[in-house]
Amino acid sequence: MALPDIGSDAARAFAAMRAGAIAILPNDVGYSLIAGEGPALRKIFETKRRAPTKLNAMLGNDDHHRELHRVGPRARDILRAIVEDYDLPLGVIAPCRPDHPMLRRLDGDTYRRSTSGDTLLMLMNAGRFHAEITRLSFRSGYLLFGSSANLSLAGTRFRVSDIEPEIKAIADVVVDYGLMKYHPWAASSTLLDIETCAVHRIGVAYENIADILARHFHIELPPRPAPA
Repeated sequence: MALPDIGSDAARAFAAMRAGAIAILPNDVGYSLIAGEGPALRKIFETKRRAPTKLNAMLGNDDHHRELHRVGPRARDILRAIVEDYDLPLGVIAPCRPDHPMLRRLDGDTYRRSTSGDTLLMLMNAGRFHAEITRLSFRSGYLLFGSSANLSLAGTRFRVSDIEPEIKAIADVVVDYGLMKYHPWAASSTLLDIETCAVHRIGVAYENIADILARHFHIELPPRPAPA
């Protein structure tokens, strides 16, 4: 059996999404349902049965972050510590630049479904495939959005075989890399506002992230709630 060809698989998926397709893509924090065009993103939203208050996440890297987010030196240091020095995935929330050409290219509905008060959620450092697809995205100035490849509130899927049939049915491209790295967590990425350090979701590597902030920045995050 052939091993993953990340460059070829990412290029194939990216070309399809630029043409309006929906793709199921592998990230270390689970499989995601991703697109770049408004109609495809609305189809994802409707099929997942997401609540109107839910937002799209963007697939991003450090280049996207520097271009699209507006953060101060402390926030920049916090992000660098988590995703570079400690090599952890993170859903990064920060104020964005709505007048940036990459964001201005979006139709109004996509922008509204992907931002809140001009803050933008960006999944960063989620594996080698994620690094390649975001490299293609940044190089072309074409942004990719979506969410986890599962029905809303049904839990992150770490194998393609576990994704619900109705989710797989809307995908034009499926990149299947088997079991994803962070499956023992049984959760998606931790979501953190890196300016305010408000936790929006406790997920993968949360205790590690809390330890980094406590030891290096003297910031105490709330503990993970005890199981019910």
